[in-house]
Amino acid sequence: MRDFNEWISNFKDSIATWKYYTDFEKVYRNTDKIKDELNILNGLIGADDIESEFRRIVNKFPAVLNVIPILIAKRENEIKITDVDRNYIFNFKNPNYSIDDYVKFMDKTGLFDLLQNHMIHSLVDYVMGVETGMDTNGRKNRTGDAMEDLVEGFIRKAGYVRNKTYFKEMYIHQITDKWGIDLSAISNNGKAEKRFDFVIKTQKMIYGIETNFYTGGGSKLNETARSYKTLALETDTIDGFTFVWFTDGQGWYSAKHNLEETFDVMENIYNINDMENGVIDSLE
Repeated sequence: MRDFNEWISNFKDSIATWKYYTDFEKVYRNTDKIKDELNILNGLIGADDIESEFRRIVNKFPAVLNVIPILIAKRENEIKITDVDRNYIFNFKNPNYSIDDYVKFMDKTGLFDLLQNHMIHSLVDYVMGVETGMDTNGRKNRTGDAMEDLVEGFIRKAGYVRNKTYFKEMYIHQITDKWGIDLSAISNNGKAEKRFDFVIKTQKMIYGIETNFYTGGGSKLNETARSYKTLALETDTIDGFTFVWFTDGQGWYSAKHNLEETFDVMENIYNINDMENGVIDSLE
């Protein structure tokens, strides 16, 4: 019998890879898409009469309006502004206000001041910095990807070959079609479609694998623990199929009791420490 408290004490606080903190390729790609418009707007930097220069540039190159939102770290084409006299919904892809209103936007948001007073020297460099800052929002998704990559690395290390003895992102109906196993117990008789992160096929068993890593707490962890507990109990009734869950991350400390309930009924729940100790090699 495994001890839950000992097991969870080995949970890691991070699985950050080299590219976890900033995806610079994405930063460069996003900036490169709009560099022509940004270089045109560079004409505003240090302009004596920046309002008149802005009007001239927009009239000659109206597409430059498309890049205004990213200058205030927004990706949306529409930006809402609440003013004491009027509520605005600026559209920068399909302009819906007069040039005077867009001039007001540039002024009131501080963009004119930023450009006119030489606080920056290149809008391309500036946007690259904005993109770098905004990319931090992607770290949550990269944590999940990093856990999947880590699990897949251990699967390969155990000798399994992709698309031959293990498969990535496989739906229930694909498993049924490929091996003829009845998974109606976990698909609500075919009414629900579930996708497993990985599926391993050995001579004796089909393993449906889920992976996740949580650095922070939240209600989602309790929901995940409960749903995987139900899934584990349902799969226990299926011959030839086993549900395996690889999870880790000290975010679980905030949902420890719910995770323990799942641990108590689920034999095949593992953490990174288990993988490092060869648990995937022991699958039969």
